[in-house]
Amino acid sequence: MIYLDQNSTSFPKAPGVGEVMCDYLVNRGVNIGRGNYDEAYTVEVDVIDTRERLASLFGGNDPRRVIFTPGVTFSLNLFFNGALEEGDHVVISGMEHNAVMRPLSRLARTRGVRYSVAETNRQGEVSTEAFEKAIEKKTKAIVTLHASNVCGTILPIEAIGRLARDRGLLFAVDGAQTAGSVPIDVAAMNIDFLAFTGHKTLGGPHGIGGFLITEALSKELEPLIVGGTGSRSDSMEQPDYLPDKYESGTMNIPGILGLRQALIELERHDQRKIFERKMALTDRFLKGVTGLDDVRVVGLATIAGRTATVSLDFGERDNALIAYELERGWGIMTRVGLHCAPLAHQSLGSFPHGTVRFSFGAHLTDDDVDTAVEAIKTLLEG
Repeated sequence: MIYLDQNSTSFPKAPGVGEVMCDYLVNRGVNIGRGNYDEAYTVEVDVIDTRERLASLFGGNDPRRVIFTPGVTFSLNLFFNGALEEGDHVVISGMEHNAVMRPLSRLARTRGVRYSVAETNRQGEVSTEAFEKAIEKKTKAIVTLHASNVCGTILPIEAIGRLARDRGLLFAVDGAQTAGSVPIDVAAMNIDFLAFTGHKTLGGPHGIGGFLITEALSKELEPLIVGGTGSRSDSMEQPDYLPDKYESGTMNIPGILGLRQALIELERHDQRKIFERKMALTDRFLKGVTGLDDVRVVGLATIAGRTATVSLDFGERDNALIAYELERGWGIMTRVGLHCAPLAHQSLGSFPHGTVRFSFGAHLTDDDVDTAVEAIKTLLEG
């Protein structure tokens, strides 16, 4: 098996993730915030430690403002539904995933929220000037992903954050494709709301993620779900302090502990070197496929300004059939289609047929990449 679908989820997971989760389920299994006994307190310390590690990773100064959710989609829904009111306007990029587009589309229909798409070129690039040009009098927020899940283009979120701060706008960032891989500093980048997931570049398990939120926004943002928190049990009103305000119900403790183990592993290594290794593999692949007949590299032509992601369009050939043949003949696993991002494919000129996406992990070898390139050449010759 050659796994080239890291953008969907990381594999293999960070060492020890499965073992830590299994140990909790088999040998510990307690809840937190509900039990007044030593084991519950021990697990709660590990949960707090996970918040602290995430705050440190993303430049946050208060672990209480690290909120756990099932992932980026849940987090963004909370932001959109809690921050936007009738008549508000939002500026987004032309590369957004449906985790942004579907909540916005529903709010446009049900709450009269409007949005504008900043001009995006065929390489997936969006300038700060394009965002500025799309701002209106009723604009309340700029929302953008950090890097495209389709073609890997990285957006200039630090400059966009300065624009948002200068214009008095909220700035929300979808960090699904970059958290743990490309540096993010919420303070330096003026990010009010950073959504992250644990199961992609962080190397953790599925079903756990969350967001970091500024103190100012936390006072305004209404929770999406309310209910039991294990705190303030004397009141039928939701607690207004963090993190309890946004964490109703029993937490995904196995997921949090698995994510903690992934963070510990991440801290043991030089993130820059891991990213450089992935980009070296990406460069090797790009050089191998660039110039092949009937193959278009969708997005940027080189590794500059991108993550370890390459989308290919096979012209008159059936992209889905190419992906099928790669898996059947060589055990190469890719992702084919529109990648839950039809707006991005419209911007890139690959809608509605989509692309075959190759995303690379640092564990791969040069031979793995060469095998993928040779497999593509063989299919094109057939």
